[in-house]
Formats: sequence, structure tokens, C-alpha cells
Amino acid sequence: MDSAKHLARIDSLCSADLAAEHGGPDVVVAGPGYCVVSLEISHGSRTGDQADRPDTVDDVQAWKEHITLLLDGRWGPQQLPWGLGTLVLRIERGEEIPESWATMSALVDELNLWQPHGTDRWVALGVADRDPADEARLLALVTETDPP
Repeated sequence: MDSAKHLARIDSLCSADLAAEHGGPDVVVAGPGYCVVSLEISHGSRTGDQADRPDTVDDVQAWKEHITLLLDGRWGPQQLPWGLGTLVLRIERGEEIPESWATMSALVDELNLWQPHGTDRWVALGVADRDPADEARLLALVTETDPP
């Protein structure tokens, strides 16, 4: 994929009926008022040489930073990157965290976050790279639920 396709996918989610967004090859998880999609996925890091994994993750992080710059240009600077460790602790203590934020806290360590002008939605980008037995993925979240 290229950055124009990534931006088009984010735009489509920003204008879509999120309740109707059930599937597709790039949908990781979707539910009422939110959708998480894979914009970019590594190839071979799951079955390849694990010594190459850090470079592969760096490549996916670079895609995240590139898309971040494009979204900053569109919507203004993102909020400060949001580490999700606090959400993980809150969940472990029994606090109920709304979806999609709970799911994202299980997948990524940090999100870049925007609230596009004139919308009631939030857009977030994160890299899912915790599981060395899985591919690294650049995830985009579009949700109607405010961050907790």
C-alpha cells in the first residue's frame, strides 16, 4: 500500500457508518461506533529470522510516523503520544474501559491521536508489535468514543 491509500482508508472510516463496518480483509476488530484496521503489515516476521524483527518493526514505525506527518498537516498537530500502560493498569484493577480503547491497549503500547475538526470521531495510529509470533502491524482506529 501507499500513503494515499492509507489516508483514503482513514477518510472512509471517518465518514462511514461505523456500526455497519463489519469486515473486510483489513479489519482487525469492529463494533458499535468503532473500527480498527491494519494499514500496513510486515511480511515474514512471524516465520522469518527473529533477529530481523527489530528492523521490521522499525519499518512499520516509520510508516506510522509518515502517516502521522500527513495527518498533522491535515488536522493540525496530534495530541501528545498517548502511552496505554495506564489503561492496562486500570483494566487489571477491574475498571471497565470502553471499547475500542480496551482492545487497543491490548494491542499497542502507544497511540498518536487526533480529533478531526467538525467530527465527533477520534482517529488513532499505533503499531502492534508485542507478539513476536505475529506480524507487526500499523493499526488505525476510528471511534466515536472519547478516550478514557
